[in-house]
Amino acid sequence: MQEQYRTLAREGVHEIEINKSRFICALAPVATETEAQDFIARIRKEHPTARHHCFAYVLGADGGIQKASDDGEPGGTAGVPMLQMLVRREMRYVVAVVTRYFGGVKLGAGGLIRAYGGVVGEALDALGTVTRQRFRLVTVTVDHQRAGRVENDLRTTGRAVREVTYGADVRIEIGLPEADLDAFRAWLADTTAGTARLELGGEAYGEV
Repeated sequence: MQEQYRTLAREGVHEIEINKSRFICALAPVATETEAQDFIARIRKEHPTARHHCFAYVLGADGGIQKASDDGEPGGTAGVPMLQMLVRREMRYVVAVVTRYFGGVKLGAGGLIRAYGGVVGEALDALGTVTRQRFRLVTVTVDHQRAGRVENDLRTTGRAVREVTYGADVRIEIGLPEADLDAFRAWLADTTAGTARLELGGEAYGEV
């Protein structure tokens, strides 16, 4: 399983103009193909008079799902360079849609490839990226007396505290890199005088 991956920091739009043609790149982080297709459909509705809505997306922490469409542009001049830009930047769980309003001047195959790939690269630079790390989910159960200090120590040491639940005891769910588990067990036992319980859960990705 992939230890980490890079994805888009936020949804957004970036536009360039080349020889009077407008290239509007909309980018969004997505978790599934359904989300990607819904985003593509949304952009089409926002620009109903545009001639082309080319797209590319990469899903999976390992980039296992990759799709692209030229949407009427000459084969290989739009979707493929967009996809290549996403892959070159090692992007995952992201969809790019480039809407083109034709300005009357033909750009040729080379010009189209540079335009479609270039606007995606510029959009990534403008919107920013984040790295997500694979974590093991861990639940710490501790008494109310020690819970405040434990939670505070977790946060000040940069641990990914995901949820805190108050009941008869306090349950604190955190994300830990697998390699940190043994050291964390020792720290927890020392901090709580051996009174805290630790349960291992599944795996998830969180921001580094």
